[in-house]
Amino acid sequence: MDLFVVDNIPLSKRVIPSTIDDFVGQHHLLAPGKPIRTMIETRILHSMILVGPPASGKTSLAHLISRQMNMIFINESALTIDSESLKKIFSISSNKILFIDEFHRLTRPKQDMLLGPLERGEIIIIGATTENPNFIIQPALRSRIFTFELYPLTDKEIKKIILNALKIDKILSSKKITESDEALDFLVEYTKDVRKSLNAIEICINQKIKSENELSEIVIEKANIQTLLQSKDTGYSMIDGHYDVISAFIKSIRGSDPDAAVYYLSIMLESGEDPLFIARRLNILASEDIGLAYPEALPIATSAYIACEKIGLPEARIILAEVTVLFSLLPKSNTAYVALENASSDIRKNGTMPVPEHLKNIHIESDLQTYLSSNNSKDYKYPHDFPDHFINESYLSSKKEFFHFSNLGFEKQLKKWFDYLRKDNANSNKENL
Repeated sequence: MDLFVVDNIPLSKRVIPSTIDDFVGQHHLLAPGKPIRTMIETRILHSMILVGPPASGKTSLAHLISRQMNMIFINESALTIDSESLKKIFSISSNKILFIDEFHRLTRPKQDMLLGPLERGEIIIIGATTENPNFIIQPALRSRIFTFELYPLTDKEIKKIILNALKIDKILSSKKITESDEALDFLVEYTKDVRKSLNAIEICINQKIKSENELSEIVIEKANIQTLLQSKDTGYSMIDGHYDVISAFIKSIRGSDPDAAVYYLSIMLESGEDPLFIARRLNILASEDIGLAYPEALPIATSAYIACEKIGLPEARIILAEVTVLFSLLPKSNTAYVALENASSDIRKNGTMPVPEHLKNIHIESDLQTYLSSNNSKDYKYPHDFPDHFINESYLSSKKEFFHFSNLGFEKQLKKWFDYLRKDNANSNKENL
């Protein structure tokens, strides 16, 4: 019965490394003196988030850590784990690692549930994600967890993993298998994913065994790989990369190149990227790069996200394509984003200014009476009581400028209105707007 189970586990699962020295790649984390190796060797393990593209070894590394530390390994997904499951896991008294895949999908309340057990040292959390953890993990949790980035495996590393697998696998190591360099190069070039490479070569071997009646030597040629792999992998995860392609996508829209933007959109969709991930990035772009030049871009992006969420693939592709082309063609402005960065930089450099007295909130009744009896009550001027609903007023303790207009799109009209309000002869110029 055990043999039956082993026979039905794919090669990529059967050869998961069990020691640090067996693990291929990620030398910046596992080489002597590097952080994760140091944790294992000193037997002092800390919670961590492993961030990196698919098939970079996040799950395998988590399994390896649990084996090396002799701890119970609990494998969960952020998509399916619920509060009751977390409570049951916390109640397990043995030393345990809770591995949470798709960590970027773990909701804020569930993240909050992890804080207590982590603080008391009752559990080790290892999360895996393809997203930037600075945007997905709440600050209190992030301060208690280390973040380690995993890099895409190189072609050389993938080849090494394949050759090692054929030597150590319980099933295939007993057979005499030869693979030509041409076949191996072709396999790596066409898959770019070590899991797919391992499973593809196993299928080729099994096909040979079945058709050639268990020959003494099994030779894998390029033609065998070509027959199995009907189309070339996009390389999205391992070569151009999850991060590189989305970066090129955003920069192409920012650069007003619809052809390049649609091309990178197609790479992501053909590679199986989550359409909601793309839609989220379009929301950010709408504010950061189009901004006040066309303020309707943000509600358009938000509507596109909702539409993709409700409709799903394959039709969501059309929605994303429409928004991508539109945003590529719209005028661009980052003035709001730059203003925010300027203000943040000023605060970090100079600290915060006090809020002027006439702008402060009145918290309780005694404050109200004090306020009404003081000169401050006369200082604040209600803009709606004045022509054009505007009055020149000081809203900062010291005069500072963070925002500067561009002269593009709708922002050009906003600038006209802004300049008009601040002119002494405002009424005479109003008809020119």
